[in-house]
Amino acid sequence: MEDRVSISITEGVANVRLVRADKMNALDQAMFEALVAATDRLASEKGLRAVVLSGEGRAFCAGLDMGRFAAMKDKDGNGIPGGEKRDLTVRTHGLANFAQQAVWGWRQLPVPVIAVVHGVAFGGGFQLALGADMRFLAPDTRMSIMEIKWGLVPDMAGTPILATLVRDDILRELTFTGRIFSAQEALSYGLATRIFDDPHAAGLEVAREIANKSPDAIRAAKRMLNKLSVDPGPALLAESIEQQRLIGSPNQTEAVRANLEKRAPRFVDA
Repeated sequence: MEDRVSISITEGVANVRLVRADKMNALDQAMFEALVAATDRLASEKGLRAVVLSGEGRAFCAGLDMGRFAAMKDKDGNGIPGGEKRDLTVRTHGLANFAQQAVWGWRQLPVPVIAVVHGVAFGGGFQLALGADMRFLAPDTRMSIMEIKWGLVPDMAGTPILATLVRDDILRELTFTGRIFSAQEALSYGLATRIFDDPHAAGLEVAREIANKSPDAIRAAKRMLNKLSVDPGPALLAESIEQQRLIGSPNQTEAVRANLEKRAPRFVDA
């Protein structure tokens, strides 16, 4: 796990960092496994009061690793290089499948999580930020629901969270277009909590403030606020069903090939 995600805990505040800086913290299989392992560890950490989640290097998380897209093209839809194609509808972690748990696990933690976002948060990286309770952005942050570029839909637990944050027509526009939007736009849409010149310092400051409150009340508040969300079960399963239909389909593999070959796609009518 340590070559993808580092964890240090000081006075009840966990400082969690994605440490694949040379790849802009892109999501390869090892990163997915490290994220799930991190939430598993933190869920049982005694004395934990708050979590700050961030990425080292130039970006928070650039999204799915390019190797996985190449595997979709070369391995008949298998997005795991050298691995077997998985049934996405199988629930491996309660309501979620394994990839969804990399995001949903942060929502399930019993303490508040602050995502500190800089550079880019695209596709799965954007969904990872959504798993937090708050998102503190640097002014130059860029975000995108980028899955449509690759002929896919968001399938990492983003949709049930987005439904509680964003106006329906804005959500549809961002999902259908994959448009890249700024930190200021994210703030206006409800996707950013606040914008800071130094969001990591701000995140740690707020986490320490939370850590000084009653841990019983903080955990009770998170349980209570999580119940205000839309029922996540049907939404998480719907993500998996729709994505499984798309992965490896002719138009999805054409989207991948076109992007990798830097040409206009040639889709067939649905």
